[in-house]
Amino acid sequence: MRTIFHIADLHFGSEDPRLVQGLVDEITEVHPTLVAVSGELTQRARRREFIAARAFLDSLPVPAIAVPGNHDIPLYNLYRRFFSPVRKFQRHVSPDMAPLYADGEVAVLGINTARSNVLKAGRVSYRQIELMRQRLCLIAPNVLKVLVVHHPFIPHPDEPEARLVRRGRQLLEVAQECGLDLILAGHTHLGYGDDVRARYPEIERSILVFQAGTAAALRLRGGESNAYNRIMLDGAGLRLDVRAWDGTRFASELTRDYRREEHEWLVGASPPTSAVAD
Repeated sequence: MRTIFHIADLHFGSEDPRLVQGLVDEITEVHPTLVAVSGELTQRARRREFIAARAFLDSLPVPAIAVPGNHDIPLYNLYRRFFSPVRKFQRHVSPDMAPLYADGEVAVLGINTARSNVLKAGRVSYRQIELMRQRLCLIAPNVLKVLVVHHPFIPHPDEPEARLVRRGRQLLEVAQECGLDLILAGHTHLGYGDDVRARYPEIERSILVFQAGTAAALRLRGGESNAYNRIMLDGAGLRLDVRAWDGTRFASELTRDYRREEHEWLVGASPPTSAVAD
């Protein structure tokens, strides 16, 4: 069995230290296979914020991969924004803009959707799509394949016209050929999920998308609490456990079980055999 802690929008520089410690406590207690960070580790891409983000990652007792969000690109320093937008991220977080974790059961690839020439929107390049093909298509089909990004591929149910990542459809066309199972994203500060085919009916393969709420930022949206996603994987089974801050700790707010049958994710099917709810 594999467990992924999916967190997003930490916003160091505008974080609640209690929430950061709560995350560290949960990760230390559960000792997941991997922590996947869907961008926006900082509030304004300042050096001290990246140092705080690095200290958080160094405090974790398990591997972590992270991708930038739009807040991780300098906003006011226009030279750095356009000529070295991810330099601080690469220096303090990771030099690899397409980090990959893989073992015999799960493969998790991150790609950077943040761009300098827009304030909030994200985009996937054709080069990144080809890189995904090279890295994921060669992995055995029995391995569950996960993509970590910042910007959403599907809209929140209450915001059907929300801006989504550009070239998302083109990426999904290749992703289905590679057997992608799951996309983890952030950006919206809202937790929700669905199958990509709800937005892209031309995609034949069932690919789940889990959006994570903001894990530690003081800025909340839609009346939601700070939260992260705990994802438990066991063969063809998957359990999503949304963990929300209750004022003193993170606790289970929603659980949902899935099981893959051929190209379909079935909702409400039997959970992973080793999964235990709080």
